[in-house]
Amino acid sequence: MFKRIFDFIATAIGLIFISPVLFVLYYLVRNHMGSPVFFKQKRPGLHGNPFYMYKFRTMTSACYDDGCLLPDCDRLTPLGKFLRSTSLDELPELFNVLKGDMSLVGPRPLLMQYLARYTPEQARRHDVRPGITGWAQVNGRNALSWEEKFRLDVWYVANRSFWLDLKILWMTMIKVVKREGISGGGCETMTEFEGTKSRGTGERRRETVKGRETG
Repeated sequence: MFKRIFDFIATAIGLIFISPVLFVLYYLVRNHMGSPVFFKQKRPGLHGNPFYMYKFRTMTSACYDDGCLLPDCDRLTPLGKFLRSTSLDELPELFNVLKGDMSLVGPRPLLMQYLARYTPEQARRHDVRPGITGWAQVNGRNALSWEEKFRLDVWYVANRSFWLDLKILWMTMIKVVKREGISGGGCETMTEFEGTKSRGTGERRRETVKGRETG
């Protein structure tokens, strides 16, 4: 309850101060990419319950002749790259925090189809509300493999505290200024998680690129 109260008050105050920035970004996205301005997608929240997460749009809707979307790297605009590198595209998620769908700090909300692909241990990341930033984000973000990221998420769930949240928020500000860990594997977006599979030696493998915006 204290975490929820802190999230609400801090987010409400923050939105008042950054409202001019939100209006400017809204205008820029609308002017350069048209409508819709926001990227809206259903994501799993606390206990896997779905909600709609909002971000500023960073990609066009360019398609092949058969109607399939072009790869993410081809649809990402220069403005979109700037928004992602500065994490400004994630500012609309503050409204998700106000609604109670998300927290300021917690495991990032991924895709609904991933729910069936988690191991029981990895699924513990949904024992708390998802966050705008988290322990995995300040320890590598998209530069991490999925397995490394999930281990950090589960560690946060087991060790979460108010002081750890404050530490993560401070580390997030430093990461944003330095623009660290934005891309993974040489691509602008993170590769799709297809499930943790074992080789004969028990090693974990990295997943292949599927070319979808997963935030």
